[in-house]
Amino acid sequence: MLGILYDVHGNLAALEAVLAEAEGVDEWLLGGDYCAFGPWPVETLARLRELPNATWLRGNGERWLVDPPMDLPAEPSKLVFAAVASSIAQLSASDVDALVGLPAFAEREEAFYCHGSPLSDVDSFAPQAGDDDLRLLAGVKGQQVIFGHSHVQFRRDGPAETDLVNPGSVGMPLDGDIRAAWAIRREDGELEFRRSAYDLSSAVAKMREYDWGEPVAQRLLDGRDP
Repeated sequence: MLGILYDVHGNLAALEAVLAEAEGVDEWLLGGDYCAFGPWPVETLARLRELPNATWLRGNGERWLVDPPMDLPAEPSKLVFAAVASSIAQLSASDVDALVGLPAFAEREEAFYCHGSPLSDVDSFAPQAGDDDLRLLAGVKGQQVIFGHSHVQFRRDGPAETDLVNPGSVGMPLDGDIRAAWAIRREDGELEFRRSAYDLSSAVAKMREYDWGEPVAQRLLDGRDP
């Protein structure tokens, strides 16, 4: 059975709750954004590295460790740069190199896995069909596409006979449900969405120890962007 984890974002408490409920999972697909913007980046990375038979993908959170976005509005930019700098300060140089060097996607028999979309690690599919869907597929067709980035758990039909699946965020859900979101693929190939409750208070308290952490703490508490 395959466990599918996206957007852990350094939230060790949420990750441990998920792993405690992952009975029968013997293989893992890790979809990016492992450390940055979260309370325990180093500890979370170490715990993920303990998972057996894991396929790792790079998200924008890993790419931003060496290629931060320069075109964001002032306030989001301040948060992004502070969070990325915090992760870099805590991770070793070899950790940064390893994360940046991860592949952007994995094309397997059962699905195409990527972080945001086949086109980009920061442009992702919305829960409702949109005019941009075909462009974001970047030529992928006739298969299931698993992606994250938006932190919203959903599944819907896409263009070009695709099945679009976002398992949601383990560490920072933004769909109104504060529980960790993830998914499993059963032996018969069927996908099942999961939610795991965890000690939110510990994650919020740890986030507030960072001088940039209050906006992230509020996202954890609300399960939504402001």
